[in-house]
Order: sequence, then structure tokens, then C-alpha cells
Amino acid sequence: MNVVLWIIASLLAAVFLGSGLLKVLRPKEQLKAQGMGWTDDFGAGTIKLIGALEVLAAIGLILPAALDIAPILVPLAATGLAIVMAGAVVVHARRKETPMVIGNVVLLILTVVVAWGRFGPYSF
Repeated sequence: MNVVLWIIASLLAAVFLGSGLLKVLRPKEQLKAQGMGWTDDFGAGTIKLIGALEVLAAIGLILPAALDIAPILVPLAATGLAIVMAGAVVVHARRKETPMVIGNVVLLILTVVVAWGRFGPYSF
């Protein structure tokens, strides 16, 4: 199960690093043009904050455990991402964006699995 958790955490880190960097580096208008209509509901600063949180959490899913420095940060990062994904589910559900809701629910479940595993029976 430890290997499975590492694989899930690595995949989540890649997804959230890419997604977060996109939000941090691109302006709101460009994000909207790329199909992120939800950006209409948020200010540019909030979008950058969400992106920064995603980048930090992606780093937190891998580096603390890999470097064996404060590995408790791994389940904390996964918990933080679960909260972000719960918010994303709500936003996309309100906008009736069903495919996005499904994707966010999958990411939410994966982050909860990592948090459960690393807080519980497979902690470092």
C-alpha cells in the first residue's frame, strides 16, 4: 500500500503543480479563454492564491517524505488539497459543469486516500 500511496501522491503532485502554475502564471482573461469559465466568479488575486496553494501542496505531497524532513507535511498537504477540491466541486456544481465536477470528485477522493494513508496506517 505504501507504493500505491507514493504513486497516487506523485500523480496528484504532477496534476496540481501543472494546474497551480497555470493559474499563477497566466492572467485571468487567458485562463477564461482556455475554458476556465469559473474564473468569472473570482478575482484575479483569488485565482493566483488558489494556484499558489496548489503549487505548495504539490511540493508538500512529495518533498517532505522524499527528504525525510517533516514528513507530517504530506498528509497535511493532502488534506489542504482535499479542501480545495471540495470547494471546486461546489463551484462547478453551481455552474452545472458536470464533467468538471466528476474530475474534481476523483481528485478529492485521491487526496483523501493519501491523507488517510499517511495520517493512519501507512504514516512515515
